[in-house]
Amino acid sequence: MSKLLRKQILEQGDIPNHIAIIMDGNGRWASSKNLPRISGHQEGINSVREIVQICGELEISHLTLYTFSSENWNRPKVEIKAIMKLLLRTINKEINNLNKNNVRLSIIGDLNDLPKDPQQAMIEGINKTKNNTGLNLILALSYGSRQELIMAFKRIANKVEKGKMKSEDISQEIITRELYTCDTPDPDLLIRTGGEHRISNFLLWQSAYTELYMTDSFWPDFREDQLLNAIIDYQNRQRRFGQTSEQVSE
Repeated sequence: MSKLLRKQILEQGDIPNHIAIIMDGNGRWASSKNLPRISGHQEGINSVREIVQICGELEISHLTLYTFSSENWNRPKVEIKAIMKLLLRTINKEINNLNKNNVRLSIIGDLNDLPKDPQQAMIEGINKTKNNTGLNLILALSYGSRQELIMAFKRIANKVEKGKMKSEDISQEIITRELYTCDTPDPDLLIRTGGEHRISNFLLWQSAYTELYMTDSFWPDFREDQLLNAIIDYQNRQRRFGQTSEQVSE
């Protein structure tokens, strides 16, 4: 099936430049199999590995994964500790393979919130892959879009107060330059797994005209065919950006 889907995608063209994914359903996947919740997170790593590989092969430029939200710190401490250990183990295990495959790793969110060891591992991974020219893999860690916007507005307000900028000069472009994603194109396609239909404080500003794709598949079950089907669905849509169908077709 994957070969046929890939062929269809390549023939259709218009492959999304930037895909963002809310990786939801790890815990429910584990519960459905009578396994501890951390088992779902562990299996979800296999999905990450496969999706990163496919995106690289399709020459997608950016892949942003909602890895750990600012709200996730409210989860039970035992689960948070297990996730942080898994994060550390995963980055140490995968970084050489990412580097070998020309993947550039970066982070959005407050990296300072992470425990020392995973924080240091992430910094080392970013530095090791910073010159790679293939897929840009962006992990949203301790990330919240509202918090990101508040920080951006505060920086802009500070510039206005100091006379470095006039309030009438504030524009979409000015706000965009103050976000974590200032050097990243807005997502073309945002995928959410796990059957929920919300975007959960993820890339709120950046997703104003992003195509949304929701699937009931839990993240550990989301593999190549599921990604390819999401891309095909995207390719069959008409992105109008406020224009009429007739204007877009001209």
